[in-house]
Order: sequence, then structure tokens, then C-alpha cells
Amino acid sequence: MDQTVDINGKPFNKIALVVTLLCGTFCTVLNGTILATAFPTLMRNFNISASTVQWLTTGFMMVNGVMIPVSAWISTRINSKILYISAMSTFLIGTIICYFSGSFQMLLAGRLIQGVAVGITMPLMQTIILTIFPPEKRGIAMGLGGLVIGLAPAIGPTLSGWVIDNWTWRDLFGIIIPIVILVIIVSFFTMRSVLKISHNSIDVLSIIESTLGFGSLLYGFSSVGDHGWGSPMVYGTIILGIIFIALFVFRQLHLKIPFLQLRVFQSPEFALSVVLSSVTNMAMMGVEMILPLYLQMVKGLSAFHSGLALLLGALIMGVMSPVTGAAFDKYGAKRLATTGMFFLTAGTIPFIFITKDTSTLYIVALYAFRMFGISMVNMPVTTSGMNSLPFNLISHGTAVNNTTRQVFTSMGTAILVSVLTNVTNNLKPAQSVLSATPMLYKDKMLNATITGYRAAFGVAVLFCVVTFCLSFKLKDKQTSADLPLGGESK
Repeated sequence: MDQTVDINGKPFNKIALVVTLLCGTFCTVLNGTILATAFPTLMRNFNISASTVQWLTTGFMMVNGVMIPVSAWISTRINSKILYISAMSTFLIGTIICYFSGSFQMLLAGRLIQGVAVGITMPLMQTIILTIFPPEKRGIAMGLGGLVIGLAPAIGPTLSGWVIDNWTWRDLFGIIIPIVILVIIVSFFTMRSVLKISHNSIDVLSIIESTLGFGSLLYGFSSVGDHGWGSPMVYGTIILGIIFIALFVFRQLHLKIPFLQLRVFQSPEFALSVVLSSVTNMAMMGVEMILPLYLQMVKGLSAFHSGLALLLGALIMGVMSPVTGAAFDKYGAKRLATTGMFFLTAGTIPFIFITKDTSTLYIVALYAFRMFGISMVNMPVTTSGMNSLPFNLISHGTAVNNTTRQVFTSMGTAILVSVLTNVTNNLKPAQSVLSATPMLYKDKMLNATITGYRAAFGVAVLFCVVTFCLSFKLKDKQTSADLPLGGESK
């Protein structure tokens, strides 16, 4: 069997450990999008508005984003076996609360508890994989991680639509509960403490600055779709978030033992990898958000069928992630990233020319082509960046990378949704046309809506072009760079 030793020198089966991590992370990450097509049902059930029900996703993502920076510190203080089992148990509690919810407030509380757990399990999974595999074998291992992180959110809308059509919204949580229980039980036998434990004291001010900063920023960007950029609540919370993040960064750079080691950015390869993966995520998640809207509002597909249209792309990304991971181990990130970004850009450009008559099958094929390109970029680029860091900074690098991606994803989605909304509103016909010639109003409104989608896809193309150009700055295949960075934590 493929064995290695934990921090106590005891051998363990790392394949069994990785499988346990992947199964648990799949369940937790899936929950980010599993309610996507259940919102109308929940609105009727709890008699709430669209902006209120959206908090089940917005709140989940906010708490998730706030917890990721904290995860770097927690993973250096708590035995990784105990931490993983505790996080999965927390997730189980949140899921059970959701399943038995009798009110929207109770359901939201369960979702927020789930968000806390996911904010720990996802970066912990990546940190453990990067720690137990040597740099020359990390590609395929991270590719398996990419299968989970990329596939689970994309399956969410399709699974959600099928469950809602055949069962009840509670079953969205009910089907996950036994799987999570099984993962927790198996974890007692397969998980090991593989991350070195330190006894650095917690810096409370850093936690406050981090929570207020990233929480406010994510809230601001998440609110753009409902309130627009001109709302004081939107730009006020974004400005507040930027101020607290600036204070957080200043404090981390001046602490002897920082809460989150931001000097990981002293590695040019790591800094570039963070930018590349973040902007790629903007292009991926932004389109993943507005494409189902187009399929439902313009093409007239049901929520389930609009989710199903994204499934082929999700499956391709899932299948390709381990393959591109193995290719990274052999060829490095540069060739994969530049080729993948070319595919992503080429697959996004046709969306600028969509009409109401564009074939759904054509859209499915284009989306799948885009996801094939993304599978060549995300995990290889992330692994390349992590390989440039010494072992003791991997948990900090993972937290920084995931936090930045979370912020960029929220920002990218907000930008695309606002472009879609503003262009549509600027071009829609006057209300007087509706009363005079209803059919003409309908045609003009449809044209305005399609132009809005084209403009939003045009911005997505811009994201892709920027990332394509940056990908040429990556290094070819590299070996481990164990050069210490200034100010690293001991």
C-alpha cells in the first residue's frame, strides 16, 4: 500500500486519507449551489421575497469567505485529524438544522453554520494534500481536489432541480446527512495529524479586521444584483471592507508572528498564480451565474433544464482535472495554462453573438468547451504557485489563494450582473409603448434583454483575454522552491 508517516512518525495510508478528504469536501462544497433552483419553492413555503431567499446563498458564501483566512491559523493550532472531524461534525449539525427547519430564520442559521464548516474543510483539504505529496506529485493529487471543487458546485443546480421536481426541498439536505455521517465515522480510522502544530497565540484584532473587512466586501458585491452600484448600502459596505482589509494587511506585515502570512506574495510565481486563478474564477462563475438566467428568461427553459445544460461542462471539468493534474507533473503549468486560456477565450467569444434563436445544444457545447479550458488552468496554476512556497507557508498560501478567489468571484459576478441589468434597463422601451403596441413592446424588451446578455458576456471575454495574456508570464516546469520568504512563521 502507498504509505507515509504522520507528524508522530506513525505510518498511514495516504490514499485512504485523500479519498476521505475528497468525499467530505464534495458534500460541503456541493452545498454552495444546491439551493439554486429551489428558491421559488422556498419563497412560496416561507412567504419571502427573492432578495430575502438569496441570503441562503449569499450568507453561506460570506461566512465561508470570512472563515478561510481564519483556517490558516486554526490548522497550525489544532491536530488536523481533530480539526477535520470537528469541521465535518459542524457541517452535519448545520445540515440537520436545515433539514428540520420550520422557519426561514432557522434555515438561514443552518446555512451559516454550514458556511463556517466549509470555510475550514476546503482549504484544509488543499493544505493536507500539498503537505503529504512531494512537489513533483502534487499535480495529480490537486487535480483530484479540482474534480471536487469544480464538479460539486456545477452539479448543484441540476441535482437541486431534480430533487425539487421529485421530492421536497428538505430532501436536498436529507440526502447529504447519511453521507456526511459515514465520512465522519471513516475519518476516525483514515485521518491522521499531518500538519505541524505550533502554539502561536491568537491575535484578536486581526480576526476582527479580517472578519469585518472580508465580510463587508463580500456583502457589498453580493448586494449589487438587488440594489445596484449606486446604493449607499453597496458602495458603503465595499468601502468599509476595503478600509478594514487595508488595516488587516498593514497589521499582518508588522506583526512578528502574523495571523495570516501575506509575505507569500514575495514569491512572484505564487502572486501570479493567485491572480490567474482568481480572474479565471471570475470568468467561470460569472458566466455560470448569468447563463442559466438567459436559458430561462430568453430561451424559456425550466430551472431543471437550465441546470442540466451546464452538466456536460461540469462532467468534462471533473474528468479532466486529474488528467491535467498529471500533465502538470510532467510539463508544468505554462503550456497547460496558455492552452486552457486560449480555449476559454475562444469558447466565450461566441456568447457575444447569441440571439433568442441560438440553439441550446450549441450553448451546451460552447459551455463544455469553456470548462475544458478551465480544467487546464485552475488547479495546475494553483499547484504551481504552491510549489513555489516552503512547507511551513503552505497553509497560509492556501488561505490567501482561496480568500482572493472568493472575493474576485463575488466581484466578477457582481460586475456581470450589473452590466446585464444596466444595459437592459437603458435599452428597454418606454412604458407608453406597452399600452399602445404590446407586441412591439415585447419585441423591443426581448432585444434589450439579449443586448444586456451580450454585453455581460463581452465583459467575461475581457476577463479571459487579460488572463490569457498573464498566463505567458508563468514559468515552465519547475522543481520545489524551498527558498524561505522574509518574515515566515516558525
